[in-house]
Amino acid sequence: MTVSITELKARCVEIIRDLERDGETVEIVRDGEIVARLLPATPVRATEAKPWERLLGTGVLLATPEESVLTDRDFEALR
Repeated sequence: MTVSITELKARCVEIIRDLERDGETVEIVRDGEIVARLLPATPVRATEAKPWERLLGTGVLLATPEESVLTDRDFEALR
């Protein structure tokens, strides 16, 4: 479906309901040029891992746990 910005303003709720029902992308045009698209939302699965959860276990420790990334000189500069 293609609608002008003026039509979108006038029929916003109706257009969104049509999008929900039909799943058809809505192209919004100004002066004949597409300026935006409304896409149907993708279902969110409750079991899908969150982005930060997907990173779990992918990191690599490059130092020993007791090793500091700061030098003694860095600590002295903080005094």
